[in-house]
Amino acid sequence: MSIQFAGKINPIVKSTRACNILRCGVSAGSGDVRKYLQSGATIPVQDKIILASSSPYRKQLLDRLRLDYQCHSPGIDESIHIGELASDYVCRLAQAKAQAVARQHPAAVVIGSDQCALLDDQILGKPGSHQQALQQLRQAQGKTVVFHTGVCVLNLARDFCMVEEVPFEVEFRRLSDRQLEHYLQVEQPYDCAGSFKAEGYGACLFSALRGEDPSALIGLPLFKLTTMLESAGIEVV
Repeated sequence: MSIQFAGKINPIVKSTRACNILRCGVSAGSGDVRKYLQSGATIPVQDKIILASSSPYRKQLLDRLRLDYQCHSPGIDESIHIGELASDYVCRLAQAKAQAVARQHPAAVVIGSDQCALLDDQILGKPGSHQQALQQLRQAQGKTVVFHTGVCVLNLARDFCMVEEVPFEVEFRRLSDRQLEHYLQVEQPYDCAGSFKAEGYGACLFSALRGEDPSALIGLPLFKLTTMLESAGIEVV
């Protein structure tokens, strides 16, 4: 299996943009947010980092940065809009997750992330069941699947918002149904977009990986996130 972490794929990067408070879903007249914005108070953001996710995989990735943080589940609607591009979809959900948690914690630096897989112009999400996972893996046989991961760093108190998208290509081997069934029985990746765990036994499904950040494939692009956190005032190194 060949692994390339740069070069062949052209990254699709969402433009970094300032986040308007109204667009973030908090009204300009909201008491707590207005007080923070008007006071200019110094906030100990190093102790106020929140991962807007209940995913154990994203938590394991964020642990690598050795930051003090909390996890809060955003509980948002993750439905795909009609005609929505994969890159737009993951960026919208990453920002929506961060916003949902930031409304309750406006002084915190909140991290939101979302991922989907794109195969034959079809967006694939988490399979949720054995049969759906088997169908996804059958579809991917001998093909290249692009995994799109969106990440958002949001701090309402400082009116700070960055959203980025990181793609990663996975080329699948051709395997028999017996081999696919065996893989699914062993790893049961039913809560993973694309129906595999790249950091585990799922490596046996691939013939090549192409992208800039291998952590993006697991669900949280640490290379990009590190620079975003630093822009938000968090010292990672």
